[in-house]
Amino acid sequence: MLQVFDERNRDLIVNIGGQLSHRNDAGISPFDSSVQGGDAVWEGLRLHHGRIFRLDEHLARLRRSAQALAFASVPSDEEITTEIRRTLAANGMTDGVHIRLTLTRGMKITSGMDPRLNQSGPTLIVLAEHKAPVYDASGITLITSSVRRSTPDSLDPKIHHNNLLTSILAKIEANNAGADDAVMLDHRGFVAETNATHIFFVAGGVLATPTTAACPEGITRAAVLELAADAGISCREGDYSLTELYTAEEMFVTGTMGGIAPVVKLDGRVIGSGSPGPVTATLTDLLAKLTATTGTPVT
Repeated sequence: MLQVFDERNRDLIVNIGGQLSHRNDAGISPFDSSVQGGDAVWEGLRLHHGRIFRLDEHLARLRRSAQALAFASVPSDEEITTEIRRTLAANGMTDGVHIRLTLTRGMKITSGMDPRLNQSGPTLIVLAEHKAPVYDASGITLITSSVRRSTPDSLDPKIHHNNLLTSILAKIEANNAGADDAVMLDHRGFVAETNATHIFFVAGGVLATPTTAACPEGITRAAVLELAADAGISCREGDYSLTELYTAEEMFVTGTMGGIAPVVKLDGRVIGSGSPGPVTATLTDLLAKLTATTGTPVT
């Protein structure tokens, strides 16, 4: 899986601190905290038919993350939504769009890690791109990474932060192995997530997913759990080993960037029949209907 350039994005207008600029002219200061130390939080949003799916939940997570990192101030939901609308309007976008929101601590008066050096900010970046779901609907392959997820006492996954190096290192291993993505374990050896998505699997007719003890609290993950409950699909959350994934009847991953993507192979083991299973298909259809009919109007 390799994302490719979409020609529709050649002349994107991006929004940095409220200033709209062509993608080739946009810039951020080398004194900004995101550049200095990855000191920022982010959200990925999906625009469907003029509506953003679960915008309120995404903005609430952004706010919680910024508060946990002791940002001096955070723009209101209304202010952020206004900048999203301005960016979408400048690009004439209404559907099939992925929006990357980044909120940095802001500008420092001199380089250094001390947040007291940040005397202006925060900086809000809105990057909207024409982008279809990035995963192959027929199924993806995974390997298990040697890189573990950070522990809550080291870098709490409840903070949706920009320090993504562990995920990038895991993705490098997946690339080198010829796989689409990599499963990451927690410090105890239980499955946490992939480098980019949450994991679900079916065993004994029951849908299972790891807890969020070592991974972010996913917005799409929560939606899938709700859809499963409404559809009468038994579901449980817990600690699961790789062996349980290897022997699963079905497996899929979830995320804003790709929705639901079936997993057909993990560490060389074929999962189930090697093709998307019935539970995966049911939830894929239900999620597609939900995202097509709900959301916050922004265009």
